[in-house]
Amino acid sequence: MQRARVKLRSTDQGKVDSLADEILEIGGEYNAKVSGPVPLPTQEMEVTTRKAPDGEGSSTIEHYEMHVHKRLIDITESERALRQVMRVHVPEGVDIEIELQE
Repeated sequence: MQRARVKLRSTDQGKVDSLADEILEIGGEYNAKVSGPVPLPTQEMEVTTRKAPDGEGSSTIEHYEMHVHKRLIDITESERALRQVMRVHVPEGVDIEIELQE
Protein backbone atom coordinates (compact mmCIF):
# COMPACT_ATOMS: atom_id res chain seq x y z
CA MET A 1 0.00 0.00 0.00
CA GLN A 2 1.46 3.34 -1.05
CA ARG A 3 1.25 6.49 0.98
CA ALA A 4 1.78 10.02 -0.30
CA ARG A 5 2.83 12.88 1.90
CA VAL A 6 1.92 16.23 0.35
CA LYS A 7 3.65 19.37 1.65
CA LEU A 8 2.30 22.78 0.65
CA ARG A 9 4.12 26.11 1.14
CA SER A 10 3.20 29.67 0.18
CA THR A 11 3.26 33.24 1.40
CA ASP A 12 -0.49 33.47 0.67
CA GLN A 13 -2.50 31.57 3.26
CA GLY A 14 -5.67 31.57 1.16
CA LYS A 15 -4.00 29.79 -1.75
CA VAL A 16 -2.54 27.12 0.53
CA ASP A 17 -5.90 26.47 2.19
CA SER A 18 -7.82 26.32 -1.10
CA LEU A 19 -5.33 23.84 -2.58
CA ALA A 20 -5.52 21.73 0.60
CA ASP A 21 -9.33 21.70 0.34
CA GLU A 22 -9.10 20.61 -3.30
CA ILE A 23 -6.80 17.71 -2.34
CA LEU A 24 -9.24 16.69 0.43
CA GLU A 25 -12.09 16.64 -2.11
CA ILE A 26 -10.05 14.37 -4.40
CA GLY A 27 -9.43 12.02 -1.48
CA GLY A 28 -13.14 11.90 -0.67
CA GLU A 29 -14.05 11.26 -4.31
CA TYR A 30 -11.86 8.15 -4.53
CA ASN A 31 -12.49 6.88 -0.97
CA ALA A 32 -8.86 7.39 0.04
CA LYS A 33 -7.77 7.67 3.65
CA VAL A 34 -6.78 11.31 4.11
CA SER A 35 -5.31 12.86 7.23
CA GLY A 36 -4.81 16.58 7.40
CA PRO A 37 -4.32 19.27 6.46
CA VAL A 38 -2.02 19.73 9.44
CA PRO A 39 -0.94 23.36 9.80
CA LEU A 40 2.79 23.45 10.42
CA PRO A 41 4.40 26.43 12.18
CA THR A 42 4.47 29.57 10.07
CA GLN A 43 7.98 30.64 9.16
CA GLU A 44 8.44 34.36 9.79
CA MET A 45 11.27 36.24 8.13
CA GLU A 46 12.02 39.83 9.16
CA VAL A 47 14.40 42.41 7.70
CA THR A 48 15.10 45.77 9.33
CA THR A 49 16.99 48.37 7.28
CA ARG A 50 17.76 52.08 7.34
CA LYS A 51 16.15 54.31 4.74
CA ALA A 52 19.15 56.62 4.33
CA PRO A 53 22.05 54.69 2.78
CA ASP A 54 24.76 57.16 3.84
CA GLY A 55 23.79 57.43 7.55
CA GLU A 56 23.16 61.19 7.40
CA GLY A 57 20.04 62.81 8.79
CA SER A 58 17.49 61.30 11.14
CA SER A 59 17.53 57.61 11.88
CA THR A 60 14.57 56.34 9.84
CA ILE A 61 14.13 52.60 9.75
CA GLU A 62 11.99 50.38 7.52
CA HIS A 63 10.76 46.99 8.64
CA TYR A 64 9.79 44.19 6.21
CA GLU A 65 8.15 40.86 7.06
CA MET A 66 7.33 37.72 5.09
CA HIS A 67 5.30 34.81 6.43
CA VAL A 68 5.50 31.33 4.84
CA HIS A 69 2.43 29.17 5.58
CA LYS A 70 2.78 25.38 5.46
CA ARG A 71 0.32 22.47 5.38
CA LEU A 72 0.88 18.70 5.50
CA ILE A 73 -1.54 16.10 4.08
CA ASP A 74 -1.20 12.28 4.06
CA ILE A 75 -3.12 10.17 1.52
CA THR A 76 -3.23 6.35 1.56
CA GLU A 77 -5.07 3.36 0.08
CA SER A 78 -6.01 4.77 -3.32
CA GLU A 79 -3.76 4.69 -6.38
CA ARG A 80 -6.32 6.67 -8.40
CA ALA A 81 -6.45 9.45 -5.82
CA LEU A 82 -2.65 9.73 -5.88
CA ARG A 83 -2.69 10.10 -9.66
CA GLN A 84 -5.31 12.85 -9.45
CA VAL A 85 -3.35 14.70 -6.76
CA MET A 86 -0.31 14.70 -9.04
CA ARG A 87 -2.44 16.27 -11.81
CA VAL A 88 -4.01 18.99 -9.65
CA HIS A 89 -3.59 22.60 -10.84
CA VAL A 90 -1.14 24.37 -8.52
CA PRO A 91 -1.72 28.14 -8.23
CA GLU A 92 1.16 30.52 -8.87
CA GLY A 93 3.18 31.17 -5.73
CA VAL A 94 2.47 27.80 -4.11
CA ASP A 95 5.18 25.15 -3.73
CA ILE A 96 4.02 21.55 -3.58
CA GLU A 97 6.16 18.55 -2.67
CA ILE A 98 4.83 15.00 -2.96
CA GLU A 99 6.74 12.14 -1.33
CA LEU A 100 5.69 8.58 -2.15
CA GLN A 101 6.38 6.01 0.59
CA GLU A 102 5.76 2.27 0.80
